[in-house]
Amino acid sequence: MSEKIAIVGTGGTFAMEARHAFDWVEYGEGGVVRPIADLLDGATAGLDVALQPVDFRALGSTGITLSDWIDLARLVATIEVGCVITHGTATLEETAFFLSLVHRGDRPVVLTGAQRPANSAGSDALPNLRSAIAVAASPVARGAGVLVVIDNMIFAARDVTKESSGALDAFVAPEFGPLGRVEADGSVRFRRVAPPSAPAIDLTRAIAPSAVTLPRVDIAYSYAGADGTAIDAFVAAGARGIVSAGLLPGRPANGEARALAAAAAAGLFVIQGTRGGRGNVVPQAFLDRAGMIAGGDLSPQKLRIVAMLVLSAGGSLSDLRDVIGTI
Repeated sequence: MSEKIAIVGTGGTFAMEARHAFDWVEYGEGGVVRPIADLLDGATAGLDVALQPVDFRALGSTGITLSDWIDLARLVATIEVGCVITHGTATLEETAFFLSLVHRGDRPVVLTGAQRPANSAGSDALPNLRSAIAVAASPVARGAGVLVVIDNMIFAARDVTKESSGALDAFVAPEFGPLGRVEADGSVRFRRVAPPSAPAIDLTRAIAPSAVTLPRVDIAYSYAGADGTAIDAFVAAGARGIVSAGLLPGRPANGEARALAAAAAAGLFVIQGTRGGRGNVVPQAFLDRAGMIAGGDLSPQKLRIVAMLVLSAGGSLSDLRDVIGTI
């Protein structure tokens, strides 16, 4: 019996239509976004699966909102079979990570996207979709958490990031590498890993029926000579958390330190990350003095998501520290 797989379309490059064969950059100017059902021809070649297309919203991933995340997570929670989500690559890693923190159960959830529209020369849309379907249908994906499949490689949502604007192999996991790969025949090679840890605090409160959006958490990017202007503005705008995308190995610019400490003293979650793609921010004395916490090896954009979810759950700074240390 064929494995049933739901295909949730959210738009993005995958669903956009190129105006000519080499329209790899400005295809969005054409304004055509195709429904997911129109893009499935050939996606199951060599695979024993039955697809159930589900249209969500026609979103460019640069326009996805926190409310969209909540609604998408609620939709995924209603799907009782393996699920593939097509998504624009610009924020795919963030959507995948958000879903990984609120997804419960062992049903496979796999995100994929494309660097080139499906009707353009050399498009990766169909190969990526087929690979994602193969993973979602594979027993090895059950209980593995939310996964990202791009260019035949399988990544954990926690670890993956997009590092190139246009390359077909734009996604990497710089610290821990991929979990596996999909071969040309659709077979899946997967490195066995421990199941993702469930946070001690219930982060699914963020997608409760009453939830509309998430608390505001902003990212302050450090650079030579940076001061506290942006941080003060974020606080004034109602931020409940600030992530410092600091200088490596994990410090803000000297001019930002006052504003970050003031934000922490005012009760905001203030987390120290780095603007680099690799490395670990460890607890340090200056963080303790300022009332800040270390962000570990998570990227600033993923630290922001964790902070928003912990705030939604009514958690404390100590809870946030624990979640960062266990996921």
